[in-house]
Amino acid sequence: MIALPLFGFFALLTVGSALIVSFSRSIVYSGFALLGTFFGAAGFYLFLSSDFVAVTQVLIYVGGVLVLILFAIMLTNKIEDATTSNPSLNRIAGAVLTFVLFLFLVGILSGTDWVVQDEEKFASMVTPIGNALLSSYLLPFEVISIALLAALLGAVVLVRREVR
Repeated sequence: MIALPLFGFFALLTVGSALIVSFSRSIVYSGFALLGTFFGAAGFYLFLSSDFVAVTQVLIYVGGVLVLILFAIMLTNKIEDATTSNPSLNRIAGAVLTFVLFLFLVGILSGTDWVVQDEEKFASMVTPIGNALLSSYLLPFEVISIALLAALLGAVVLVRREVR
């Protein structure tokens, strides 16, 4: 019985954070609200019994992408002088389109005959994915890691090039 309130919490966290990202006039607040959106999505992956994807969501998007975005925002010169960094244009058209989409989705939800299945037992996918990466997919995994290393070294060379 704890699943429904927990699902409601993740839904509220995700939608609320996404609304802050969309409608905040400060890009700094939008960047930090993106954190809640990513954690809410990771919570939904846990509800789908996909623990590996949930951990990957947190590690890659929160640990990598979001930190990169926040560093870019914080290191931008004179970001505090910007009056409006996220202007919302065409709010009426967006509200009408959102309402039409909402009605469409409610119509689909109410018109669908939902089949309730027995609850499946949770099985972790970390071990099978790890075994597959280190056996069947070892060569593509290593090739991708070398390509990423080459891209990283290329980026360092481009950035470190002296200005003449």
